[in-house]
Amino acid sequence: MKIQVRLDRRQFARRSLQLAALCLLAGCNRLSRSPSVAALLESAEGLTRRVQRALRPRRSMAREFTEADRSPVFPGNGTTSPEDADYQALAASGFAAWRLEVDGLVERPARLSLGDLRRLPSRTQITRHDCVEGWSAIAKWTGVPLRTILDQVGVGPRARYVVFHCADSMDGTGDRYYESIDFDDALHPQTILAYEINDRPLPIEYGAPLRLRVERQLGYKMAKYVMRVELVETFAAFGRGKGGYWEDRGYEWYAGI
Repeated sequence: MKIQVRLDRRQFARRSLQLAALCLLAGCNRLSRSPSVAALLESAEGLTRRVQRALRPRRSMAREFTEADRSPVFPGNGTTSPEDADYQALAASGFAAWRLEVDGLVERPARLSLGDLRRLPSRTQITRHDCVEGWSAIAKWTGVPLRTILDQVGVGPRARYVVFHCADSMDGTGDRYYESIDFDDALHPQTILAYEINDRPLPIEYGAPLRLRVERQLGYKMAKYVMRVELVETFAAFGRGKGGYWEDRGYEWYAGI
């Protein structure tokens, strides 16, 4: 009984932190323009991240489900068909000419085709996608563990983050979607670059030819249409320097669940 109480308290603390973060995101767009309030929110995010990681150690696993648990429908969230001309040309040819660029602070930059990725060791996992909009769905994902790719290219000593550059332009502004994670998540066994969903090649609406699955975070972290993986020391050169498209617009960089 004592063990159950301890677990319930941990779950309560984690959910309370998530709820507080979402309330901040939902209700203080105007306030967040104030430098003092922005600094407070940034400090709160850091506290949230530290507490969540204390509750869930680095190697803790997201829950995995059975085939019978898969959702009948998995929403195609976010962009469902990038308008970028180069991407459309790649899609029209079945992504035969597509290559994943892996560069930045690496020892051996690489350009990998879908065939190259499929020849690497793969992982299959049935997990739940939790969207910040309030819905969840369970699907089966197959792909190459990000750690396998990082081992292949060699991580440079100054690298602190992994940035994912995507093909989809957002809101007609020309700003392309991007996301980032640190090495706690990059090296986690459930962090994969997925090329299949539910035993079939990834359709365009779900991020073809390749999307990130980082199962211990909310859905907006799981970048679709990944074109390039870059290892960096800081986010200063990207967007507004917050580490992701939505983070640049007020979302938390660490979206742990």
